[in-house]
Amino acid sequence: QVQVVESGGGLVQTGGSLRLSCVASGVSFSINAVKWYRQAPGKQRELVALIRSGGSTDYRDSVKGRFAVSRDNAKNLVFLQMISLQPEDTAVYYCNVNYNTLGRTWDAWGQGTQVTVSS
Repeated sequence: QVQVVESGGGLVQTGGSLRLSCVASGVSFSINAVKWYRQAPGKQRELVALIRSGGSTDYRDSVKGRFAVSRDNAKNLVFLQMISLQPEDTAVYYCNVNYNTLGRTWDAWGQGTQVTVSS
């Protein structure tokens, strides 16, 4: 059973920084990608950034140049470094692990971590 846990959220002022962490346990099979999503109140969940098994990354336009995703494979950790935070970045941030086992693809989600940016 894969378990995903996020941490590192908090309250920061506009222009501040945070680093989110995502740790996946119980993973002994092929991970395709780890993705960071966020969901603001009253809005749909949106993909923020991802890192593929090969190490390539993608970002939504609004966070390019401000957010960076990285990983520590030895510890099954993925990080989302966020700088120059803006009030519109306020949301619950979720980590998603997409992996293959038993001949199909699965998704495991964390419980989310709150990021609040005050103006």
